[in-house]
Amino acid sequence: MVDADQTFVVVGGGPAGVGAAGTLRAEGFTGRVILICDERDHPYERPPLSKGYLLGRQARDSVFVHEPAWYAAHGIELHLGATVDAIDRTARTVRFGEDGTVVRYDKLLLATGAEPRRLDVPGTDLLGVHHLRRLAHAERLRTVLANLGRDNGHIVIAGAGWIGLEVAAAARQYGAEVTVVEPEPTPLYAALGPELGQLFAELHRERGVRFRFGVRLTEIVGEDGAVLAARTDDGEEHPAHDVLAAVGAVPRDALARAAGLEIADRAHGGGIVVDERLRTSDPDIHAAGDVASIPHPLFGTRLRVEHWDNALNGGPAAARAMLGRAVTYDRVPCFFSDQYDLGMEYSGWAPPGTYDQVVIRGDAGKREFVAFWVARGRVLAGMSVNVRNVTEPVRKLIRSRARVDTEALADPHVPLDGLVP
Repeated sequence: MVDADQTFVVVGGGPAGVGAAGTLRAEGFTGRVILICDERDHPYERPPLSKGYLLGRQARDSVFVHEPAWYAAHGIELHLGATVDAIDRTARTVRFGEDGTVVRYDKLLLATGAEPRRLDVPGTDLLGVHHLRRLAHAERLRTVLANLGRDNGHIVIAGAGWIGLEVAAAARQYGAEVTVVEPEPTPLYAALGPELGQLFAELHRERGVRFRFGVRLTEIVGEDGAVLAARTDDGEEHPAHDVLAAVGAVPRDALARAAGLEIADRAHGGGIVVDERLRTSDPDIHAAGDVASIPHPLFGTRLRVEHWDNALNGGPAAARAMLGRAVTYDRVPCFFSDQYDLGMEYSGWAPPGTYDQVVIRGDAGKREFVAFWVARGRVLAGMSVNVRNVTEPVRKLIRSRARVDTEALADPHVPLDGLVP
C-alpha cells in the first residue's frame, strides 16, 4: 500500500521522467516525489530541437513541458543541474548534486535517456563540431545555420538518420550548403530499408543536398582551432565550416551498470533490461524512455525505442507500475518527422531482414502515400507520408497480426479499418 510516508525518486527530466512525476500525483500518490535533472533548464520537449525551434518557427518558451511554477504546485521537488552519481540498492538511496545529497527511496525510476554517439576520428575537438541532443545544442546550432546561410557556408553532416536529415533540411532552408556522409547505401537504412530510404534521398537532392553514400568520415581538418574540411575513407575532402555528428545515440545506462542492474546486450540496443511492467532486475527500481530495453510481445524481441512517443507513454506507465497498478507496456513504437514540405508518421518495427515486401498505397511519386512493411502477409509497420488520419488504423493492423490481402492493402479505395478482423 502506498502512503504519505513513502518517497519516490525519478532520475531524468525528459518526457518520461516528467510524465511519471505528474502521473504519480494524478493517480493520488501523496508521498514525496523527487525529480532530479542534470540540465539547468526546466524539462523540455526534444522534437522541436531538430524541427520548429531549430528553424526559428517556435519560440524558446514553447518547448518546455510545463511552466516552472507547475512543479511546486504539484508537490514535485525539482532539482535542476544535479547529477545522480550513485545508487545504493541495499540502503535504497541515491546520491546527487555537487554537495553529495543522499535521499532514501521506496521506489526509483531511471529515465536517464540517451546521449549522442561520438565520432571516433581526429579533429572532433575543433570549434564547429556539433551534436544535437539538448536545448543548448539547438540554440547554438540555430545560430550556426543562420550564419552559414548568410555567408554561403558549408556544413558536413555525418549520418543520414532522422536527426541528420532534419538538420540537413533546416540548413538548406537557411541557405547553407550541405553534404551528408553516410556509410549505408541510402538514408534511414536501418529504420526504413532501401525502398523508402531512396525517396528521402531524392527529396533532399531536389533541395540541393549532396550525399556521399557508402563512405565514412575519417578526419575533420582544421586550422587555428576551426573546421576547414571533412575527409572520408574514399580519399575525398569536403569543404566545411561546421560538422554535425548525427551517428546515432547510446543509452545513458552507466548509473544502472554501476548499481549492478541487468543491461541488455548490444544486439538488442543495450539499455536497462526491464519486464513488461518496466521493472528492472531490482523490483524497487523501474526504467522508462530511451534507456529502457523492453520485451515487446508483438515483435518477439527486446526493443529500445529512442522516440518521443515512447518516453511520453512509458513514463506514466512506469509510474502506475510503481504504484502497484496492473501494467503491461506493449505500445507500438511510433515517431514522426517533418522535412521541407514532407510530413511523415511511422508506426511499428521492421528493420531490414524482418520483412519480405513493402506495399505502397497511394502515389509515391507525389509523396502522398502510406507504406506498409509486410512479412508473410502480416503488417509489421506502416508509414504515412503527407496523408492524415491513418495512424490508428495502421496500429490496429499491426496489433491484429492478421494476414491481409496485399492487393487490398495497396488499394486506396479499400478502407484500412475493413482489413482489421
